Amino acid sequence: MNREIDDSKQVVIQVGAVLKKLRKERQLSLENLSEISGVSKLTLGNIERGETNPTIGVLWKISKSLSIPLMALFSSGSSVNVSRAGSGLRIFGDDGNWAVEPIFQNPNPNNEIEMCRAYLQPHSSYYPERHHPNTTELATVMAGTITINVNKESYILNEYDSISFDANETHSYINETNDVVVLHILLKYGV
Repeated sequence: MNREIDDSKQVVIQVGAVLKKLRKERQLSLENLSEISGVSKLTLGNIERGETNPTIGVLWKISKSLSIPLMALFSSGSSVNVSRAGSGLRIFGDDGNWAVEPIFQNPNPNNEIEMCRAYLQPHSSYYPERHHPNTTELATVMAGTITINVNKESYILNEYDSISFDANETHSYINETNDVVVLHILLKYGV
């Protein structure tokens, strides 16, 4: 258990360091980044110092404002990464029913592809913010059954089924079952 806490804390510190580096490279003050992202200056400072574990909504706002893929905030700087299920940081949605676990954290903030595991609790739903323009979202169900709505159309996916759609469209994930749904999600950013 302590190892898991240590790993999560290390990722929080790493996200803060990456954010600070990107902000300084773009010659933005905390106040400037706060204005363009809609995230408070206090929250941004806490993230940079590794003092808080931000929600996925906050990280999306930051990544969109910097025009970078979300996973660029998790850059490890290594050319070889191994991602073990359940051993990394989980970023939670505002209600705690949706959790995302980054799989590969590419050191290149201009990376066009990112991948994560997502977990949706039983009898819950997740309504993400629209992603970057020209982004394709691909989701594969690894465990369970889920309904994915894209622009008011519903698609029921079972284990190992996949779906691909424009991630800038209105979409949601709904788990009406008694089991946690596990997804692998790949985001491909357009040029």
